[in-house]
Amino acid sequence: MPVQYKGAYWMRGGDGLVPMTPDMLQRIFAEAQPDFSAQLCPGARLEDLEPAATAVFRTRWAQKSRRPELLDFPVGRLLEDAELLVDGAVTYAALVLLGTQHALGRYLAQAEIVFEYRADEAAIEYQQRKEYREGFLAIHDDLWNMVNLRNPIFSYQEGLFRREIPAFNEGAVREAVLNAVSHRDYRLAGSTFVRQWPTRIEIVSPGGFPPEITPENILFRQSPRNRRIAEALARCGLVERSGQGADRMFQAALREGKLPPDFGKSDAYQVALTLHGTVQDEAFVRFVERVGAETQHSLSVEDLVLLHAILREQRAPKPFANRLPDLLAIGAVERLGRDRFMLAKRFYVLKGRPGEYTRQRGLDRNVRSLLMWWHLCNLALVHHLLCGGQHISGLRVGYRDRRKANSPWSSRHRFPPRVGIGISTCARACAFISKSISA
Repeated sequence: MPVQYKGAYWMRGGDGLVPMTPDMLQRIFAEAQPDFSAQLCPGARLEDLEPAATAVFRTRWAQKSRRPELLDFPVGRLLEDAELLVDGAVTYAALVLLGTQHALGRYLAQAEIVFEYRADEAAIEYQQRKEYREGFLAIHDDLWNMVNLRNPIFSYQEGLFRREIPAFNEGAVREAVLNAVSHRDYRLAGSTFVRQWPTRIEIVSPGGFPPEITPENILFRQSPRNRRIAEALARCGLVERSGQGADRMFQAALREGKLPPDFGKSDAYQVALTLHGTVQDEAFVRFVERVGAETQHSLSVEDLVLLHAILREQRAPKPFANRLPDLLAIGAVERLGRDRFMLAKRFYVLKGRPGEYTRQRGLDRNVRSLLMWWHLCNLALVHHLLCGGQHISGLRVGYRDRRKANSPWSSRHRFPPRVGIGISTCARACAFISKSISA
């Protein structure tokens, strides 16, 4: 908590101290308050909860917990056990998840989700808009169906089979919306927006990141702002209490060859998440699948983040650097220097650009030797064809005989004094060396 001194709350600014702004103080004090979603909503009653949404919660909780007796519990006892009711009083978490349209409009109007679709990136006006002001469990399937109405498919050939990748992964989109519902600040008046374009989706929720959470550490840190909502969603199996929501979004995007989820438009007043729908690199998709299948190694989200960074020729993120030895061991990456890595050769073969691998990797000593012999054998073949013989015992002999036949070649062309190599030997050597280099 900030400490007051001489009528102001101070923070560090450059080399000195400056007073905190009123907005900053409001955010700090708000975060220090108890869980808003666990607080009781004055005036709300059990009748303000939607029976259909309550039935969804009951069924999901019974299946997730393997407790069929929950199906027979009275509504009051069910919600008391889930801590959505406290001594018969309705919590804000119950309204967010189960509330009727009328109840939300009266007690918590900001707990709505607004869906908008625009067919063009530059368009200001939307082509479709739908406002959801009901308990989240009553509308979450319909919201996904709205997104899925315009979900183009990317397809590619994998051997004899045709593989398909939707632009918007259902699990990633649902997880992004669940995170917005669980972590937004319900003390602020704004709505949660789900904005869709043909190649991306943007989910914007009021309130910045919870304390100690940043876009850089979101994969391995968790700090739920609305714990009671998160607990209820975990009970019915929609989210994990272990904080794996961001992991799932990143893993889905990277396995499908898309850009990772982007929080770049977030600030102190909102969290803006962009999910990209364009497959950036088909070869990377196949590479990740083959590495897992051939090595029987399950690639974690940290592994995928590292592989994607290396693909884009970026330095390995420091928090995940401890995963590099495992990736080297299974042959997924190769070391170029102390802190420089590249994807394994099989990626460039799948991409149809083995020359790019050679350009980045360079030639080792054995390959350079093979190239030298390949060049010498080609010289011998060219000289033999110019001399017109069936077999040559040495390049000097062929050169001398050519001069006797009034060859236009001048004396400045010099060849090795004696090679002693035949046409068939040269051809076999060139074929062998070429095959060795390409392998």
